[in-house]
Amino acid sequence: MRRKLSSSADEDNDGSSSDPAKLNHDGKKTTTFTTAKYDLNRHSDTLDRRKVEKALAPAFSASGTWTSPTRLQASTKKQDVSPDQTGDKMLDARARLLRRTRSPWSCSLLTATATLAAILLMLFILHSFVTRQLDSKGCDMYYTRSMFFNFADFDTEHTRFASKYSLHLYREVGFDEDPKVKGVPVLFIPGNAGSYRQARSLASETVQHYYNTVQQDKEALKGGATSIDFFSVDFNEDFTAFHGQTLLDQAEYLNDAVAYVLSLYHDPRRSQRDPGLPDPSSVILIGHSMGGVAARTMLTMPNYQSNSINTIITISAPHARSPVSVDATLVRTYQRINTYWRDAYSQKWASDNPLWHVTLISVAGGSLDTTVPSDYASLASLVPSTHGFTVFTSSIPGMWTGADHIQTTWCVQLVRPIARSIFDALDVHRPSQTKPRAERMRVFKRWYLTGMEDIAEKMLLHNDPTTVLTLEDQSNSVNPAGQRLVLRSLGRAGKPTAHVLPIPPQEVPGKKRFTFLSNLPLQENPDSGHLDVLFCSVLPLQPGYSAALFSMNLDLSEGSAGSTRLACKNAAIDRIILPASYRTSTQPFRKGSPFSYLQYELEDLAEHQFVAIVDKVSENTHAWAIAEFSDSSEGHMHVSTSLQRLLAFGIHLKLPAERPLVTTFEVPALHSSLLAFKLRMGKQPCGDSAELFTPLLRQYLSEPHESRYFVNVKEANVSLHGIAPFMPPPLRSQAARSGLSLQFWTDPTCGSSIDVSLQVDIGGSIGKLVMRYRTVFAAFPLLIVALVVRKQFKTYDHSGKQFPKKTISIRTLTFLAISRAISSAAAPIATSVGWHVWSTNTTESAIDYTKNDLLLGSQDSIFWFLLPMCGLLSAGLCILINYAALGVVSLLQIPLHMIGFRSSGSKNDNTK
Repeated sequence: MRRKLSSSADEDNDGSSSDPAKLNHDGKKTTTFTTAKYDLNRHSDTLDRRKVEKALAPAFSASGTWTSPTRLQASTKKQDVSPDQTGDKMLDARARLLRRTRSPWSCSLLTATATLAAILLMLFILHSFVTRQLDSKGCDMYYTRSMFFNFADFDTEHTRFASKYSLHLYREVGFDEDPKVKGVPVLFIPGNAGSYRQARSLASETVQHYYNTVQQDKEALKGGATSIDFFSVDFNEDFTAFHGQTLLDQAEYLNDAVAYVLSLYHDPRRSQRDPGLPDPSSVILIGHSMGGVAARTMLTMPNYQSNSINTIITISAPHARSPVSVDATLVRTYQRINTYWRDAYSQKWASDNPLWHVTLISVAGGSLDTTVPSDYASLASLVPSTHGFTVFTSSIPGMWTGADHIQTTWCVQLVRPIARSIFDALDVHRPSQTKPRAERMRVFKRWYLTGMEDIAEKMLLHNDPTTVLTLEDQSNSVNPAGQRLVLRSLGRAGKPTAHVLPIPPQEVPGKKRFTFLSNLPLQENPDSGHLDVLFCSVLPLQPGYSAALFSMNLDLSEGSAGSTRLACKNAAIDRIILPASYRTSTQPFRKGSPFSYLQYELEDLAEHQFVAIVDKVSENTHAWAIAEFSDSSEGHMHVSTSLQRLLAFGIHLKLPAERPLVTTFEVPALHSSLLAFKLRMGKQPCGDSAELFTPLLRQYLSEPHESRYFVNVKEANVSLHGIAPFMPPPLRSQAARSGLSLQFWTDPTCGSSIDVSLQVDIGGSIGKLVMRYRTVFAAFPLLIVALVVRKQFKTYDHSGKQFPKKTISIRTLTFLAISRAISSAAAPIATSVGWHVWSTNTTESAIDYTKNDLLLGSQDSIFWFLLPMCGLLSAGLCILINYAALGVVSLLQIPLHMIGFRSSGSKNDNTK
């Protein structure tokens, strides 16, 4: 049968053929070159289509799945199928295949199950992050009356970024409205998308504290304190956290700004500074968020003036690593900055260290900071403890609360200690305008640390006796050796009374510790306080000795002929304040008079013989005091347990009935920031005796310095910022494994035991993954897509088949996680770096600071399950995004189909 080509009606009626072959006179077809070429092409096309259909027909099974050629050959040899059955099966298989390929919404049971599991897990994580293990907010707002002066002459002659950034000077309305400089320069650096006006709270506090307090304190002025000129930089809210070049531009501009600020003090028209004082040669830097990183970057820039910066205080600054690693330049900048700081502190000689004079303090907001993980604020991998440290806001005395990223710029409880620490670190008589590095570090430790850390210094050892205490020889005020002193109602005697405890000799077996606790404040000025704690030695009987050397004479002998004179030091300088804990207490940061606490090791009191508790309350009160010498072994216990056992069974402790005032449990297994726990404490029955105070708990880490207090504790949420994912190892590796410590203050007069239990909080621990792995949740879906695409291309290149859907399984990801954890669990081999002159500031072995940069950033094999879990979440997220995209496309197709339907209807109407 010949195929007719479409043509006119006349041609069809004439019976003319469209076949290019010609008919001869016998009616037979004659073949020409053109007709032969046409027949060959048509025959070849028909033959090729038949071959493809014949090859495809048996390649699909009855279920519509692909069958390999090898399996196909084996099946065709075993059975003979009739042509009709083969054709029917082929049509059914192709129809099912077309239906499946045409429906993008098709989903297997495994895919649906994995997606549902990922959704439930994601909702569980977000719910835990929002509702579990939350810290209470206790910051008070700071209010100011501010004004700023812009330096318009800081133009392109001084910096190439003058058209982009600007410099301002803060002044407080009602106190100082003069734009001339007159004090010590301090420069505030805002962070990512931050404003120069964020300096208002801190600048206002420095102004008010100077005019209200420092200016009237002659001793402070004599020691070098003066007013502060607070400058601030306007970066036009640049996004420093996302672009490395922006960080470098800001650091260059800041160095130019420092040079310009210092030049103002040399210009008599711009300065009202005392001409007898040296001109400033350095500027104190305060950086918030990425502004703290920019401050450290300044010291690595080519335009940095040597020794123009010696004090840096950062607030919520991500020093250890970039908070968002989306820019390669930013990552390289971080690596260059951190390498510079580490190399500087690894020099053999102090003269070779360009940062030897620099002190760096990092303040972190804790769990409330959901913008930058507070783990990243750690300086453990960058700076030795002699030059800086990291402290959390919950540790700062008097603050005792966390703060979010913005609150740290205006929180009253944080602004005040920062301002006061700056004043105490000033020495206007030096060109650097600050005290030497060791003294600055002593000041910062006193203002930011609790006073119970290992690096905290006891000032009592450096002071001379200032008080002469005269006691009657026949007085009964001497407490028996080894007996606890308990004063329930101070002021009962109605007159000053001294209670004396003999200090045990140094040769006594066992390590002794002196502890003191009271609800009255301890004052350094004996004339203004109601309670004094004095460490005394017998005063030699020499004429005129007391009058010549001592500023305070406290005579309690009542004119008795027989008396003893003691030369004493006031311990108020080492006072540690603790949040008050009563039955009505709810939060540590609530307003109220705090407890006063003292703690000394026996070797700290080697030059003294007595401890005198002087009660100067004039009337009977509910005030109390407890003092004792106790064995350190009884008050400090080491809990030896593995993390696996702790997670499975928890910890059960008991405070015995006969216990010291303070009991500490050290748990080295608790060091991960990914875990959260629930602590429950039994009741403290006191029987017939009145309870002086309710149990007080402090959980703390030695590095970074994080302390959290729980008052009137019955149940507490225990979480920490210890070893975190993606964090570089510390300079001192032994500090990383010191673990969490739990310190209890309990009323020792109750005479009853207390049960304590610690159990893992699974829900709270799951919520900790959000801050530590939020960037992973965004990066892992890309990894899943890359793995799938790679497998597709690889499978197609080798066999030409479709991509099998069950290639990447959870077992594969689990095996990958276990192998990764086991391979990286071993510590690197230590290599000696020699003895250094200041060896405490150097690393003891070659440390790989990049070993936690890959995968999930954890070296602990117990967290092997995180990788398959992240894989499941990522796969579910990819599937959700896929179907969401399909839904959007389907919705967009609806108006297109309607438009197409209307256009086709109009065409039909026109045709009719």
